[in-house]
Amino acid sequence: MITNVSLAHSYVVKATKRLKALKVLFDEEAYSDVIREAQEIVELALKGMLRQIGVEPPKQHDVGQLIIEFKDKWPPGTAEETGRLAKISKWLRKEREFSFYGDVDFIPTLEYTREDADRALKDAVFVVSVAQRVIPLE
Repeated sequence: MITNVSLAHSYVVKATKRLKALKVLFDEEAYSDVIREAQEIVELALKGMLRQIGVEPPKQHDVGQLIIEFKDKWPPGTAEETGRLAKISKWLRKEREFSFYGDVDFIPTLEYTREDADRALKDAVFVVSVAQRVIPLE
């Protein structure tokens, strides 16, 4: 039987493995793809955290506000990071469609810089590291 906890574990495993692909995209200078993939990694990790505490995540890409709402349920040291987790989720959610599809006046491969991708990569690593503390991998 699949439980919230086993699904949470699956999410953090997937997010952890996808970080490796994110680094390849960064090295290939595929900066817009780094942004998009980082958003998906962050979404998986945060939804895994919610499942770990028994909260069914909504079918939306940004769950940062729920991370804050349930901060009293996080282990010691995690509650203080909820504001940063929510900001990361919100920023990447905002960039999700533009980084993938662009627009007539926004070409993703031209608009996103190494600095943008570096920020997304570091943010994804941070979020996954928090998720790994909340969701034991053993």
